[in-house]
Amino acid sequence: RHDGMIGNIYSMGLALQALETSSEFYAPRKWDRAQAFSVVYNHDYHQPMAIAQVLPPLVGRSYLKAGRWGCAATSGMAPRQQLPLSPITVQFSITNTLKNYFHYSTSVCVPDDSTLLHVMKVARNEKPDIFCFKTKRSGGAFVTSIHGLAGNKTKKTYWQFFSCWSPLQEG
Repeated sequence: RHDGMIGNIYSMGLALQALETSSEFYAPRKWDRAQAFSVVYNHDYHQPMAIAQVLPPLVGRSYLKAGRWGCAATSGMAPRQQLPLSPITVQFSITNTLKNYFHYSTSVCVPDDSTLLHVMKVARNEKPDIFCFKTKRSGGAFVTSIHGLAGNKTKKTYWQFFSCWSPLQEG
């Protein structure tokens, strides 16, 4: 379309992945990349599957190329592109103020592009008696309990995640 939309807003992620991955097979300027990305940037996605399809092109990757990153050492192939991943130290804490109060804190060293779930896994590996947690699949990993304390729908209790005292909108 003339406004940058490819299909509908929920098919945009797959379309962008396909176009980015196959760019060597079509003539330059056949599609307006900036206009298509503008459509994605201006939409407030809520469905996890649509978000999962849109995120790879926004960071310049696709699911088709995801297996090629970081695998060169094991496959014997020369890496196509090197991404410097500097390690960072993350201060990770868990606090329960409702019942049987506890507060535990640790510092973990992770690559600078790590997700919250990766930070939690590293903390669990380093101190499994303190930083244990369980997840369930619900449009991605959903944390159901930390340190043996599970959320409760009836009591409307749940774990909330913060970064520098600000609640995270998503993990």
